[in-house]
Amino acid sequence: YKIWKKNTRFLYDLWPSLTAQWLPDVTRPEGKDFSIHRLVLGIHTSDEQNHLVIASVQLPSDDAQFDASHNDSFGSVSGKIEIEIKINREGEVNRARYMPQNPCIIATKTASSDVLVFNYTKHPSKPDPSGECNPDFGHLLSASDDHTICLWDISAAPKEGKVVDAKTVFTGHMAVVDVSWHLLHESLFESVADDQKLMIWDTHSNNTSKPSHSVDAHTAEVNCLSFNPYSEFILATGSADKTAALWDLRNLKLKLHSFESHKDEIFQVQWSLHNETILASSGTDRRLNIWDLSKIGEEQSPEDAEDGPPELLFIHGGHTAKISDFSWNPNEPWVICSVSEDNIMQVWQMAENIYNDEDPEGSVDPEGQGS
Repeated sequence: YKIWKKNTRFLYDLWPSLTAQWLPDVTRPEGKDFSIHRLVLGIHTSDEQNHLVIASVQLPSDDAQFDASHNDSFGSVSGKIEIEIKINREGEVNRARYMPQNPCIIATKTASSDVLVFNYTKHPSKPDPSGECNPDFGHLLSASDDHTICLWDISAAPKEGKVVDAKTVFTGHMAVVDVSWHLLHESLFESVADDQKLMIWDTHSNNTSKPSHSVDAHTAEVNCLSFNPYSEFILATGSADKTAALWDLRNLKLKLHSFESHKDEIFQVQWSLHNETILASSGTDRRLNIWDLSKIGEEQSPEDAEDGPPELLFIHGGHTAKISDFSWNPNEPWVICSVSEDNIMQVWQMAENIYNDEDPEGSVDPEGQGS
């Protein structure tokens, strides 16, 4: 850990957060050697007020000059994280996600049965630099241990106050752990659960208790799923069986590939937004693995095989506790924000020679290399 910390340039700060997601906007100040990005976080404490947080993060530009004498900093570009907006919340924020059609709208889930939806520009702090929000509201999916998936119409008239009932309730799983809309087909979504199953649903179907497709995806609880943004048929799942799996919607009877390297449960998988063959996974083993599908099946030397399969591109070993969530930056390729249960948030990027495969001295040990 000390070696890793000494040889990488990370942005650090101590926000105890179980969730992290980059917002899609970016600001590039003229004449500055950094860009400004924003994150959605959920600060939680045991005895104090919990908050939904919008934070700004300064990332150095590619041509920024570093002072090599400062191993633990960005040198001439300080890694700066500032809280812009804090919104009071009852209960810890287990997950927060913005609406793709309108990033000003953020849905949050706690341990309670409620899903709370916020327009963060309506809260006093700092006005949204992009101006007014688009009033186009979408549909929201939520999953729960009560065996249900709820579909919410955020634009529906509330029954009383600001409370909206679920538009549709889908049943078919045991405790449901994750759910995701298909990225192209607006009526399709998928879910995974403690029953080890992966299910496909169609909101146009009249039968809300029977999915369109169901498959036994793993040998233990399935904790997460992610659709590939470059292919309408490809998705990945992560499980308590310590593996991530690759699937093709056209033939769910056959698992395309199993990614094996994690030493404990996987709780998050996400595809890169800039490269169709790159997938990341994280979990209880404190590791965030990055996989390259294009390297599946490549020949390896015995020494390389000891480090992991050929498709294992990189292991981020910077956390000392379970990784709760992570997010690929939509504007800066290979930049990731990850949060863990040791109250540390890290914004990091692996060394360029790793993903460009241009290491002049031969192969690169995948673990613990970053910048």
